[in-house]
Amino acid sequence: MSDTPAITLYTTAICPYCVAAKNFLRSKGRDWTEVRIDLDADARMKMVADTGRTSVPQIFIGATHVGGYDDMMALQRAGKLQPLLDGGAA
Repeated sequence: MSDTPAITLYTTAICPYCVAAKNFLRSKGRDWTEVRIDLDADARMKMVADTGRTSVPQIFIGATHVGGYDDMMALQRAGKLQPLLDGGAA
């Protein structure tokens, strides 16, 4: 799996959609880097600058900004998430 893109999740401690996103990725057998924006103001500013959004989670697969949990699930339903997880284009 070394050629699969890294996953980054911007999260907070009290966020049910963050938990749902992590559970879903775990069910896919994937690991991720979690960035807690409630603990790191600089990370929060970077997330907002990179995404234009203030809500969490914000999910990146490689350099691709997937969006939040609902956005990830929409890609899953459309059959476009797995290719992205595998290193292809959505």
